[in-house]
Amino acid sequence: MFDDVQVIGRSTTAADIQNRVLRNTYALLGLTMIPTMIGAYFGLQMNFGFMAAHPFIFAIGFMVVMFGMFKLIASNQNSAAGVWLLLAMTFIFGLLLGPILQAALHLRNGGEIIGLAAAGTGVTFFSLAAIASSPARDFSGLGKFLFVGLILVLVASLANMFFHFDPAHLMISSISVLIFSGYILYDVNQIVRGGQTNYVMATLSLYLDIYNLFVNLLSILMSLMGNDRE
Repeated sequence: MFDDVQVIGRSTTAADIQNRVLRNTYALLGLTMIPTMIGAYFGLQMNFGFMAAHPFIFAIGFMVVMFGMFKLIASNQNSAAGVWLLLAMTFIFGLLLGPILQAALHLRNGGEIIGLAAAGTGVTFFSLAAIASSPARDFSGLGKFLFVGLILVLVASLANMFFHFDPAHLMISSISVLIFSGYILYDVNQIVRGGQTNYVMATLSLYLDIYNLFVNLLSILMSLMGNDRE
């Protein structure tokens, strides 16, 4: 289903390779939505009591497991195993949508809020991807700023698990939306400019951008629109 990322003959140009990587990335990215939705369905049926009771411990354990999976995917990025590991990871991420989806669906307008978050994520992704798809534009300078912002947001999120300060939660989510929107620009632009030549790793990066964009948009909309509980 996916083309190999390699130079085939002298007529193959760098632009051909970049277009192939982008095409394969988008195809695999669409495929990742299937295990994510399946995981989300099962996540809605699960009890996440341990996560609620011990959020800090769960967050640390989650990061350890996920970084281990990222390492495995990176180690197998040039084989079919990398694709299967990526799909398995997206199923787990779908499961972990359970708590926020459960919270949203307990709101009277929860279905509408989820739909708005999904639509907002889609519109944002396609708009920014279109902007970043021109090789004439260079967003490589965003990388360092986005990474620093991501680290600060991660530290602030872990700290807020202890303080439970609602305005801080809204601010963190808002900044996260900006950061992951910036990462969409950066990651798509890396592909079209030849900075990323492996579609498995490219898909992993864009999947994480979209996933985190959706979660943070949903969190913001729940805070602003979800006051009426059933």
